[in-house]
Amino acid sequence: MTSPSERGRRPLRVGNCSGFYGDRASAMADMARAGGIDVLTGDYLAEVTMLILGKARAKDGTKGFATTFLQHLDAALEHLVANRIRLVVNAGGLNPAGLATATRELIARHGHDLRVSHIEGDDVFGSLDGLRQAGHCLPHLTSGQPLSDWPHQPLTANAYLGGFGITRALHEGADVVVTGRVTDASLVVGPAAWWWDWTPDDHDALAGAVAAGHVIECGPQATGGNFSGFCSVPDLVEPGFPIAEIAADGSSVITKNPGTGGVVTQDTVTAQLLYEIGEPAYLNPDVTAHLDTATLTDVGEDRVRISGVRGSVPASTTKVAITGVGGWTNSAILALTGTDLDAKAALVERFVHRYAEAARGLDAVAVERIGQAQPDPDTQNAGTELLRITVQGTQQAAGRAFSSRVVELALSSYPGLYSLGPPQPGSAFGVYWPALLDQRMLQHAVHHYDGTTEIIAPGNPDGAGGEARPQAAALAPTVPAPRADELVFAPLGEIVHARSGDKGGDANLGVWVRDRAAWDWLRSTLTIDELRRLLPETRALEISRHELPNLGAVNFLVRGLLGTGATSTLRLDSQAKALGEWLRSRSIKVPRSLVGS
Repeated sequence: MTSPSERGRRPLRVGNCSGFYGDRASAMADMARAGGIDVLTGDYLAEVTMLILGKARAKDGTKGFATTFLQHLDAALEHLVANRIRLVVNAGGLNPAGLATATRELIARHGHDLRVSHIEGDDVFGSLDGLRQAGHCLPHLTSGQPLSDWPHQPLTANAYLGGFGITRALHEGADVVVTGRVTDASLVVGPAAWWWDWTPDDHDALAGAVAAGHVIECGPQATGGNFSGFCSVPDLVEPGFPIAEIAADGSSVITKNPGTGGVVTQDTVTAQLLYEIGEPAYLNPDVTAHLDTATLTDVGEDRVRISGVRGSVPASTTKVAITGVGGWTNSAILALTGTDLDAKAALVERFVHRYAEAARGLDAVAVERIGQAQPDPDTQNAGTELLRITVQGTQQAAGRAFSSRVVELALSSYPGLYSLGPPQPGSAFGVYWPALLDQRMLQHAVHHYDGTTEIIAPGNPDGAGGEARPQAAALAPTVPAPRADELVFAPLGEIVHARSGDKGGDANLGVWVRDRAAWDWLRSTLTIDELRRLLPETRALEISRHELPNLGAVNFLVRGLLGTGATSTLRLDSQAKALGEWLRSRSIKVPRSLVGS
């Protein structure tokens, strides 16, 4: 592992090898083989993942962790040892102790003797009844309703922990640290605080590490993946995974290994800074990082410095993510080809609504047209649109009974009807309940490799600083002097980049200018009202808007676009991944001088 004499004498180099449960299987081995890093991190836990792990744990109490981690480690272990790289992952999911044990066994089979520690205290599933009896009603973050009003049985409940448990594990000599639910950025904050001996009061340094962690947590999204400027990214077939070089003051340089695909530019870093955030005051259990204070600077090929990030005292509360099974869902996709497409779709909609009225236990129905057939098409596919029907309810209503009724349409509906794929039996869908809990209610525990246990103090031990709840957003931007250029219609994407994603049932949409010359125009033009005009689906929804001038960016949070969350929404794009690309495709009046900027 890294020599003790190096710690604190040069920037920490921390890499990422996983952005979600299912990311590139070779990434851990690739990063370990390349070497040149002190710590390798892996993020396996999206909000959706906790439900998957909860179902696995319900079937087998020894499960509940990301099993693919062991496969990744098996391929990477010899390189990790040879290059003296420590490993920090949240793959423990709902069973960090179980994964730590399996990790020790795998390491022993390879003939090595690495020190494996694990962290617990995030799992409050077994404490829910006690918390409610003690007066903690766990109100929903958006609606304010108490958890007792939720008609579903919780399957998992996990609070977001900070990074100082990881710090202590590394300080006591761990080579591998397995965690459950810590914030994504904590996987980097913990090692950085260990490397530089930061204390909980080093708010600016911690905030800088949060920014670096937020950028690299999603793997190749920082190196050109899911980037609206992808056409200019070389070798995007397999972009490299990112590395953060973190200095003593918390500033960092984002980079990647030489010879790997993708790029690191101010735009790819901005994209990830804006991903899945709300207001610029980015809440973490150890610090509140003010992302609107971040400054980006090019410092070489594939090297971007993040500096100036200010931090403040963390909130006294942290988020608790509760999941459960909401019922059953099923869907069918039918093809509409040729002429009279509106009439064909309307006929199916009448059938669906008649089924919904007659079926018992059906709670929700959605019928969506996908695509637009070309006039006078020279291929059948070019003249075809898709019709997606989705239902939710009890297993009987949304299961095989629904599929059977759709099959019955084959000979009795519009001409040219065919379905994409065989009939399905339906599947269970998840529901999501975000709440807050005082950090002092948690038992953040480090189980060191030597069998001892250490309790970590909360990030806000005095309980001051308020709750982890976003502040009210400014509804109107500052309006600069208007430009005198001739206005022309152009796709918004000619001027801006965008990245979007999910935050529970809400959608985050970050937009930033391709050229800083367009910043005044963007901030005065892309108001909440204009966003609603461009994206009609958002017109009836609450939207907050935040400016990040240092990044030339505006961030929107669209409340309720995804219903109650990605696992239960009827929306085709269930995680709002393409919301930004839809916005960029919309045409708008722009100054001619900015087109193509």
